[in-house]
Amino acid sequence: MLSKRIIPCLDIKEGRTVKGINFVDLVDAGDPVEQAAIYAKQGADELVFLDITATVENRKTLIELVKKVASQIDIPFTVGGGISSVEDVSALLNAGADKISINSSAVKDPELIDRLALEFGSQCVVVAIDTRFVDGEHIVHVRGGRTPTEKRTPQWIKEVNERGAGELLLTSMDHDGTKQGFACELLREVNNMVDIPVIASGGAGKMEHFYDVFTHGNADAGLAASIFHFHEIDIPELKKYLIEKGLTIRL
Repeated sequence: MLSKRIIPCLDIKEGRTVKGINFVDLVDAGDPVEQAAIYAKQGADELVFLDITATVENRKTLIELVKKVASQIDIPFTVGGGISSVEDVSALLNAGADKISINSSAVKDPELIDRLALEFGSQCVVVAIDTRFVDGEHIVHVRGGRTPTEKRTPQWIKEVNERGAGELLLTSMDHDGTKQGFACELLREVNNMVDIPVIASGGAGKMEHFYDVFTHGNADAGLAASIFHFHEIDIPELKKYLIEKGLTIRL
């Protein structure tokens, strides 16, 4: 059995890590370069860096900050925010990213997934999907979760898989920042649709939530932000807990 992964997420705004609830009311959560180094030492399996306002502000990801973070870690590093071309991805990989994450740009131009997978390999392409439950359906949202689209989440997930994404990063906006647990039912449905790894995001509040998302949600990885940033849960203790519960976890 493949090891389940624990992934801290650095949501970046104006060069600082921030965190909010349901994608709003953002508060400062620290220096991303310092945090990245700490998480790598603590045993995080990977690190995700999301420049959350790059798309809204119509600019590219903060390349120099990506370089600084990459210089501090020796674990797989995914970067997202404002990526819309092969050139953007090339620049980020050269800056030290191992994988890139696309969201709004993929919804706008689905063939971008095909192009990036062809150019860099599917293993490099993570497609992030922000979903909210609206009028009885899961609906894809873009622009940092601000704008609903006409895409239904299950259909978009299938298309992303078919176009060559190597991994899905699925965030339930209804759960994001609430600390009430991941969207396990939705995640289980998603895992039955695709043959690529699924990273669960949105809702982690205690160690039991990770156990639930790995067992009931069938997620391959659990991503969280504020509980790690504010030391509500430390990664070594979380991994020890999950191993004691019988899960396959890398120490």
